[in-house]
Amino acid sequence: MTYTLYQVDAFAEKLFTGNPAAVVPLKKWLPDELLQKIAAENNLAETVYYIVNKDTIDIRWFTPNTEVDLCGHATLAAAFVLHTQENFQDSIIPFYSSRSGRLPVSVKGDFYTMNFPIDYYKEIPLTNELTSTTSAHPIKAFKGKTDYMLVFDDDEDIEQLKPNFSVIQTLDARGLIVTAKGKDTDFVSRFFAPQCGVNEDPVTGSAHTTLTPYWAEVLNKKSLTAVQLSSRRGKLNCVLNNDRVEITGTAVLYMKGDIEIQ
Repeated sequence: MTYTLYQVDAFAEKLFTGNPAAVVPLKKWLPDELLQKIAAENNLAETVYYIVNKDTIDIRWFTPNTEVDLCGHATLAAAFVLHTQENFQDSIIPFYSSRSGRLPVSVKGDFYTMNFPIDYYKEIPLTNELTSTTSAHPIKAFKGKTDYMLVFDDDEDIEQLKPNFSVIQTLDARGLIVTAKGKDTDFVSRFFAPQCGVNEDPVTGSAHTTLTPYWAEVLNKKSLTAVQLSSRRGKLNCVLNNDRVEITGTAVLYMKGDIEIQ
């Protein structure tokens, strides 16, 4: 069988920035084992699969070694493919995940706005284990549904810190968010997920379901600008809307090809 594969740089204004994702449209679900093998072969932070139904578009996301509940940059990439490559004409793309519910994406020109549920998090003690995850010293710690989040004094801490992957990998979580107030943007972050086969994710939309409500409360504003300070960089605009987060970004097509499976 032959399946189309797209590779898209999400949260990117030009190639080789943002976060690359593989997008594979399907007519019906393949066995989970095969979906995982394709993701491992692609060896990107995420491979996203979708199936267009009458009223919804089912969507699933796989890292090289596991299926995840939600992925922002791959959802943006899938929306970009549907809109620019697969002739989906509606201005609202009705994604639905059995793990995360409805995830509509609105299209306006080159901009894609994802509507995700917020993450509910709680403050937790700064244990020795958490403080040893990076070379910098955090001032606060939080635990959300899938990730830990550490808050630091300023954006230079985030830019310069060195992650301790051997400790991060032992955390009972999908990954670790590190964040601080930004100088030229409302907040900055990085994201580490060696547990999922991704040491550092270039731009993590799903992490902003935790980051946005946190910084909205701290900064007392609902519309926020964000930069993820990976080597590839990524810009996001985030809006807190009650129990939902709207995350806007752009994307660029890198490659279109075929997967041949005997």
